[in-house]
Amino acid sequence: MSDKDQSTLFYTSRIYGGDDAFVRRDRPAKTIKEAARETPVFAETDVLVVGGGPSGTAAAVAAGRSGAEVMLVERYNHLGGLSTGGLVLWIDRMTDWSGRQVIAGLACDIFDRLPAEAFQGPARDDWGSKDAATAAYWTQRTAAFHDVVTWSPTLDPEALKTLSMQMVLEQNVRLTLHAWAVEPIMEDGVMKGAIFESKEGRQAILAKVVIDSTGDADLLCRAGMTMDSDIDENNIHHCINTAFLIGGVDMERWLDFKVNDEQGFADFMTQGRETLKFFDKPFVSWRNDVALFMGPRLSGYSAVHVEDLSAVEIRSRELAVGYVDVYRKTAPGFENAYLMLGAPQVGVRHSRRFQGLNKVTRAQWDEGKVWDDEIGVSTSLSPKFPNISVPYGALVPAGIDGVLGAGRHVACDASSHTFLREIPQCWLTGHAAGVAAGLCANSGVQPKDLDPRLVQRELLRQGTYLSPSVEAGLAAAAAE
Repeated sequence: MSDKDQSTLFYTSRIYGGDDAFVRRDRPAKTIKEAARETPVFAETDVLVVGGGPSGTAAAVAAGRSGAEVMLVERYNHLGGLSTGGLVLWIDRMTDWSGRQVIAGLACDIFDRLPAEAFQGPARDDWGSKDAATAAYWTQRTAAFHDVVTWSPTLDPEALKTLSMQMVLEQNVRLTLHAWAVEPIMEDGVMKGAIFESKEGRQAILAKVVIDSTGDADLLCRAGMTMDSDIDENNIHHCINTAFLIGGVDMERWLDFKVNDEQGFADFMTQGRETLKFFDKPFVSWRNDVALFMGPRLSGYSAVHVEDLSAVEIRSRELAVGYVDVYRKTAPGFENAYLMLGAPQVGVRHSRRFQGLNKVTRAQWDEGKVWDDEIGVSTSLSPKFPNISVPYGALVPAGIDGVLGAGRHVACDASSHTFLREIPQCWLTGHAAGVAAGLCANSGVQPKDLDPRLVQRELLRQGTYLSPSVEAGLAAAAAE
């Protein structure tokens, strides 16, 4: 049997051989009793960041810049999370609908330092452009929406891995890879650190302040916090999949076909769905000979259930093999395509959100609410909404001291989660959480008692954009 026949058999036999529906297995109704043990302390630090994704990397850098001693624990061999290991190479909008970059700070630092050949996106002069031809061009390259050009580049994940590690180590962050935090250390309602597992076994890290940047609020959940998990069933933001790259392609030829042969493109997509059922089109990447596939997006799975995650990985691999076969046979520009890389990390959009002292909600979109304790500004989903102010309270878990949250599990409603989960917004909340944690560790103040104006001033010093009214208020307070 040829390699091609084997790959065809792999995806057709499972997807169309009766294994299309996933069913969780029943588990034994048994428990075991573990022996009590003394857990050695691995380290003590000012700020412990758990999870080295976009928010955790930003938090570690920002806390270090604030003068704190920082440790970062990450379960993989790299930093960047979904923006690197998850192959979410398309970094969504960092400009508002006028072309002003509002997600700045660490986001600016990253693109200022990435090599020019490591990312692709519109020139700064085109941000906010409504020129029809320019917008049409960038619409096909994931950088124009609602006929407005935005700063939404695609990047080389390996370059971002390298830069993320450099930026963390420059701040003398103690980086601990291949380690998985499994339990918070709690004392009288205060998180004092975390237990982690590695090849060395079970050890503890003690900290003055902890940042949960796990993406799924793992530490906060295991500390007993009530979580929000409601979703909008009609939105993709709760779907899961493993992204992949296909190499050996000519994306300009593909885009020409997609744009200029409407019937041919429609027929191709119909053929793909008839063959694989779950079928999607590629995104551009940072280079013309690599195609990015962010789907197929699979619904009905839980990102915090181990059997579901295993099923998603299996189905995503089957479909990736199937995509290569279908695209190589029929799609212009894909004649020499090959499966270049399946993402090392599964692509989770949503699992849990913690309950904070405040949160971002759908009602805020319409009124353009600017919070007094704003720690960042997110772009909105369309030009009909103003920018979205993110309050400090959305990073402070309610009912637990000693800990901040950052990343896709910050306090918000299901509608607002659709954009607060994106990579730039994770940089935004991670940056603010890192600054706040550094200030708390240096002053001995709990996160809930920290004056947000101190956070705002340090964020501005580190290049964050805040709403004009917030900046004006800070200036007036300083002048008194």
